[in-house]
Amino acid sequence: MADGGELQEAWSGELFPAKPAPKVRPHYHGHRDRLRDRTRAGGFSGLPDYEFLELYLFRTIPRGDVKPLAKALIARFGSLPGVLGASLDELKTVGGVGDAVALDLKLLQEAALRVGKAAVVKRTVISSSSALSAYVRTALAHEPREQFRVLFLDKKNQLIADEVMNHGTVDHAPVYPREVMRRALELSASALILVHNHPSGDPTPSGADVQMTREIIEAGKALRIAIHDHLVVGRDGVASFKALGLF
Repeated sequence: MADGGELQEAWSGELFPAKPAPKVRPHYHGHRDRLRDRTRAGGFSGLPDYEFLELYLFRTIPRGDVKPLAKALIARFGSLPGVLGASLDELKTVGGVGDAVALDLKLLQEAALRVGKAAVVKRTVISSSSALSAYVRTALAHEPREQFRVLFLDKKNQLIADEVMNHGTVDHAPVYPREVMRRALELSASALILVHNHPSGDPTPSGADVQMTREIIEAGKALRIAIHDHLVVGRDGVASFKALGLF
């Protein structure tokens, strides 16, 4: 027969079990709702880049704290446009970025490009200089390698196509005037706007840029295809050959 001490011990363990330790809420508990509420009240314009990125990542990563990931992406690529301009492989070098996050970030860039392109399609491109400048900056300002592309225009100077003619290295993209003109003829283009980027960030045209532009202008003369401008895109802005008096 159990004595009183044994009974008391048995009752303590079975009838009055120890209370479980209270759950500790993570430090970010409620952060998503607070950020959403603040955005609804104040709009998007007041958000720093990393908080804008956080809001977007909420949809890709439905649980957990994404603030460290958003800040890591901004730190790695310098800005929100830098994040969106990075390639899929480059994005995945950041811890916490897998295929789904990388693809969703590129989707956001593609949406921005399509919105920008809509502002110049079916308009007289050369009279929509601000929209055109914004579009080419979105497309090229944060490209890590030099890229040469051509805007092909019809007789009304409306956009027929925007095509990448060549990719290059960090400081050079080979350009072949005959290939540019061949494609212009295929599209029945009447005029062109040349565009390329300087990954260094400085859009100032180089001597090689000037020489290459002159060669394309000469190739176009024989085919009565005009070159309206050559835009050089960098993180610091867009340089226009026409505005600079280079042709």
